[in-house]
Amino acid sequence: MKLLHFADLHLDAPFAWAPAAVASRRRQAIRDALREICRIARERNVDALTCAGDLYEQERFTGDTSQFLVSTFAELHPLPVLVAPGNHDWLAPSSIYETAAWSSNVHIFRSDRLEPLDLAPGFTVWGGGHRAPANTDDFLHDFRARALGVNVGLFHASERSTLPHQEAGKQPHAPFSAHEIADAGLDHALLGHYHTPVDGADYTYPGNPEPLSFGETGERGAVLVEVDREGSVRRERIRVAQTVVEDVGVDISGAGNFQEVLDRLREAVAGHSGIVRVSLRGDVSPSLSLDRIQLEQSADGLEYMLVRTDDVRPVYDLDTIRTETTVRGQFVRDVLAATIDDNEQRRVLITGLRALSGRADLEVGE
Repeated sequence: MKLLHFADLHLDAPFAWAPAAVASRRRQAIRDALREICRIARERNVDALTCAGDLYEQERFTGDTSQFLVSTFAELHPLPVLVAPGNHDWLAPSSIYETAAWSSNVHIFRSDRLEPLDLAPGFTVWGGGHRAPANTDDFLHDFRARALGVNVGLFHASERSTLPHQEAGKQPHAPFSAHEIADAGLDHALLGHYHTPVDGADYTYPGNPEPLSFGETGERGAVLVEVDREGSVRRERIRVAQTVVEDVGVDISGAGNFQEVLDRLREAVAGHSGIVRVSLRGDVSPSLSLDRIQLEQSADGLEYMLVRTDDVRPVYDLDTIRTETTVRGQFVRDVLAATIDDNEQRRVLITGLRALSGRADLEVGE
C-alpha cells in the first residue's frame, strides 16, 4: 500500500510577523502547497492521501477556504482522502468538517477514540480526531487494534520523548509514548502536531509542508509511505514548499555608521531568495543609528526581509561618563548603584543614555 501523508498545513494562518501583503502571499502559498500535494498523490498513484490534523485554522477560516478544500479533494475522486482533525482544526459544530458538503472519497475521523477504516483487504487505518481545542486524551490509552493484517494509526498527537526537541512553546496535545504504538497492535502511526519532521521507528511526523515561521529546520513536506504486507514501512520525503524562509546572522561589530551596516547586510543576503530574517549582532558605537525599515527595504531579489537588532550592543564608556558633573553622569551613577540584575541594568543604562542624547530608538533587546 502506498499512502501520501501530510499534516499541519494551517490554512488561513495569520502570519502575524509579516506585513499584510506578505501574510496574504504566505496564505496563498499554503494553498499552492496543498495543490502540489494532491498533484503528487495523482502522479505517484497512491492508494490514499492522509492528513493528521491542523489542515486549517478553525478560528480564522473563511467560506472560501471551505469551498477550496471541498473542491480540491473532490478533484482526487475516487482516491480516498483520510483526515484526522487536530487541535487547530478541531471538530467544532461550525467546523468545515461538519458543515461542508464533502465528496464521497473524503473520510473524516470524527471520534476522539481510534476507529477503523478498511482501506483494502488486510489493511486497516485507525483514525481519531480532536473534538476540542485542548485536553484531548491519549488516543492509544486502553486501545488495541482488532483487525487482522496490517494496522496503521492516523492521529494528531504529541510523542512525549520528542516534545523537548520541538519548537519553543509547543504545547502537548493527546500525549503518548512511542512504545504504545506497538503495544496497541499498530504497525505504524502517521502523525501530526510537531512541525519539525521526525522519522521514528514506529511513527512519522511529516512537518508543516509550507514554512510558517523562521527557524524551521529539517526536510519537511509530504511523505510517501509504502507499507508491505508484514507492516514494514519505507518512507520518501517530498518537498512541496513554494517558498524558502531563512535565518541569516550578520556581525556588525565596530560599525560606526549606517552605511557600514547596510553594506554588511547586503553582502550577507546576496544570493538568498524568498523570505529572510536577518539578526544583527555585535558591539557598535553609541552614535550608530539603525533604521530597521530602511534596512528591510534595502535587499533586492527577496520577497521580504525582517531585521532584528536585539543583539546589537552600543558600547558606552561608563567609567568616563560616571565622572561627569552632568545629568548624564548622575544618571549613570544612580543606575550603577541600584540593586538590579546585570541584564536589567544594561537595558536601563542604554535606554536612558539614548533618551538623554535625543535618540528615538530606545528599544533594547534581552
